[in-house]
Amino acid sequence: MFKEIKNLILVFIICLFIFFTGKYYFSDINKKNSYRSLKKIDEKISLYEKKLPILLNDTQNIIEYVEQTNNKKKKKFNFWKLLEDNE
Repeated sequence: MFKEIKNLILVFIICLFIFFTGKYYFSDINKKNSYRSLKKIDEKISLYEKKLPILLNDTQNIIEYVEQTNNKKKKKFNFWKLLEDNE
């Protein structure tokens, strides 16, 4: 009997918790506060965006092309042949 009453009270408390949480989450006050906070974040981003310094482009002509004149013939290795030779 005591366990049944205890379980009933726990289920009732859980239901109340879910009800009040949903009621607050879907309330107009919460929606207004979340909209206001999102608007403030957008304002802060635009403010920081205006303060950002613009860096000059200093990457002009930094790539130097090197011609390879060493045309040495390299020995081509096959992986499986290397394994067979080592046995």
